[in-house]
Amino acid sequence: MAFTDALTTDGDADVVMVDRRHAPGGHWLDAYSFVRLHQPSSFYGVNSLPLGSETIDAYGPNKGLYERAGGPEICAYYDRVMQKRLLPSGKVRYFPMSEYVGPHRFVSLPSRVEYDVTVRKKVVDATYLETSVPATSAPPFEVATDARCVPVNDLARVVGRADRYVIIGAGKTAADACLWLLEIGIPPQDIRWIKPRDSWYVNRVYMQGGELVATFFEGIAAQTEAAARASSIADLFTRLEAAEQLLRIDPDVTPTVYRGATMSSWEIQQLSRIRDVVRLGRVRRIDRDDITLDGGTVPTRPHHIHVHCATRGLNPAPGIPLFTDDRITLQSIRLGLMPFNSAMTGFLEATRGDTAEKNRLCPPNRQPDASLDWLSGTLTGMQADYGWSRDPAITAWLERSRLNVARGLRSRTDDSRLQPAAARYAQNAGAAVDNLRRLLVQASGS
Repeated sequence: MAFTDALTTDGDADVVMVDRRHAPGGHWLDAYSFVRLHQPSSFYGVNSLPLGSETIDAYGPNKGLYERAGGPEICAYYDRVMQKRLLPSGKVRYFPMSEYVGPHRFVSLPSRVEYDVTVRKKVVDATYLETSVPATSAPPFEVATDARCVPVNDLARVVGRADRYVIIGAGKTAADACLWLLEIGIPPQDIRWIKPRDSWYVNRVYMQGGELVATFFEGIAAQTEAAARASSIADLFTRLEAAEQLLRIDPDVTPTVYRGATMSSWEIQQLSRIRDVVRLGRVRRIDRDDITLDGGTVPTRPHHIHVHCATRGLNPAPGIPLFTDDRITLQSIRLGLMPFNSAMTGFLEATRGDTAEKNRLCPPNRQPDASLDWLSGTLTGMQADYGWSRDPAITAWLERSRLNVARGLRSRTDDSRLQPAAARYAQNAGAAVDNLRRLLVQASGS
């Protein structure tokens, strides 16, 4: 939808949108009830319509940071985008409950009527990185008939008190489940967290735009300095943690995962209260009295509720060219900012004709998974930003793009905090690029 919004705003395209689901919103329609964005609402959604009121929270755990919308608000927002922006433009036709069966053909799931589409320009694949969520994905492990296992979506509907809650998964969904249980008063000793790997998290304080964009750029400058000065990959992550750019839950466990999820220091502190953490690899089977994992077994009980959070989220598929002469495959350019990436792709499709030039400006940035992906993802993002900075039309678009977290930097050159951060970035950017390349070659062994 972010792609279509940008494409139809800056171009004269005729768009046919085919959606398996019954309404706009994608995986948000299947989200668990206590889910929230892990980035500010102020740069999520589509360019043409704000999400929320773009205000800074005055109280609560998110105090001092931009508001973060929950699932129902996001679903209502996307419906509003469709009804108030895309369909009234006259450039978009929307077919819910439909399946693309290709080539250039889709079928209505309720009626089984097939439609052939005359594609005058391109097919746009928005499924390449399709999100996998527990509500629509079976657990990747066996569950005995006398063991109790529920997807995270059912956690808020559990009736009665469980003896213990066993959270299965290493990602942001599992962390959200733990945080919600703690929030409603479940003692940390009644929570067991089974996770095969530990993660690095982005410090949410430094992922703020708008009035707080100087803080965002201070974070970018700190990351660039760390990348420029690191003597090894281990030293890089030590520097990033010391600069409070990356956070981890357990200071005694070195994370091996980086997926770009954000956390606040408060959330990290809450999660560190959970001491029963099982690190024996992935769960293979849950039986009545024990759980089998890659590295052994742990006991369980019939009155323990096992919560399935073990899905991959966004698919870390290999990066491929975003543009060909007859196809667009939506992917990341800047890590962690899919609406922005899709909007940038739509803007360039609307305003540029040369396929090679569009691919130069939009290098694919594979969804991160391992810690090492911080290096490659940051390097690709820096190279893309440099290319954009040398193109006046793109820089103008970036300044008016609501989805651009860095929007407003150019108008705040006299900010007392921004000036030293800009100098720090300029001093280290070239060395950071060279050093990240060196470290990646070193890691590959070539």
